[in-house]
Amino acid sequence: MDPKQRRTDIPVLMLHDIDPDWGLYEKALAIESVEKLKAELCSEGHSVIDVPIFNSALKQALKPYHPDEYIVFNWCEGLPGVPRSENIVAEILEELNFVYTGSCPEVLAFSWDKAATKKLLIKNKISTPAGMLINGDNIREWNRFPAIVKPAFEHCSFGITTDAVVTNQDELKEQAEFVYDNLKQSAIVEDFIDGREFHVTLWGNGIIHALPPAEMDFGAFKNIKDRLCTFDSKFTPGSTHYEQIELRIPAQLDEKQLELLNYTAIKAYKVMGCRDYARIDLRECNGIYYVLDINPNSDFSPDTSSIYAAESAGLSYGAIASCLINLAALRHPIYSIMFKN
Repeated sequence: MDPKQRRTDIPVLMLHDIDPDWGLYEKALAIESVEKLKAELCSEGHSVIDVPIFNSALKQALKPYHPDEYIVFNWCEGLPGVPRSENIVAEILEELNFVYTGSCPEVLAFSWDKAATKKLLIKNKISTPAGMLINGDNIREWNRFPAIVKPAFEHCSFGITTDAVVTNQDELKEQAEFVYDNLKQSAIVEDFIDGREFHVTLWGNGIIHALPPAEMDFGAFKNIKDRLCTFDSKFTPGSTHYEQIELRIPAQLDEKQLELLNYTAIKAYKVMGCRDYARIDLRECNGIYYVLDINPNSDFSPDTSSIYAAESAGLSYGAIASCLINLAALRHPIYSIMFKN
């Protein structure tokens, strides 16, 4: 999809969740982001209808609209009140015959399973930190430190604090118990790659485009336990990690480094089956880029690394969203015909 050849006359339903359990600040920020993107898409030429979702009644919210007439810009993290339900949103959209941006339900569901994702990467010879799923019987089998302990079924660094980086067996046991007791799920332990961290946003189908990579610079931190992206670094303004992790776009890489970074990210994107767009998180050590996480439904808010990367490549907030709408339109029974004329 050439950004210069995209169509801007495609009507859009902007589908997004507003969870009643969010605080006033979170709700206000989400609404502000939606209003900004809506305004930018309208300035590009798209007509946009805002469709907020406040509960699990997605079918009811979509009832006034006919799937033949719109492309859904799927900005839902899930159904409010239903944990890990972003795949359910996609399932409902498909059941109602709506064409939407982003990955299919199977990919969205699979991406939550960190152990399964790691196995997929290893099977396809894509570098990822060595690790294992922890249960009560095998924790003593892990003897590689420093390591990081992650919830096995989460996104957005949920459950990740500085305590997630462990340096001995006692810390490992304590953090694994924390995950089990507080998040009610298993934990994964893996090598902590104490190197440069990059977020690579990719978009496209068939031909995959890489936006300029973003680097999360941990230079302000001397303690190894601080050199990671925590939940606070993404969602808690005023916190140490939010304020002191430097975002550098584009990351300073030579031609060979950039080529290998993008090659690794694109291979992971394809193996995972991502569609339209995704963000791949990687760390470098000794010239190897290790895939940490694959985010097929990465945040599209205006202050994220993905949007900053698009702007660095000369694509405005509205333009990159319009590109994704055009990619989805190629799957639409009516709008796809427009591209053939």
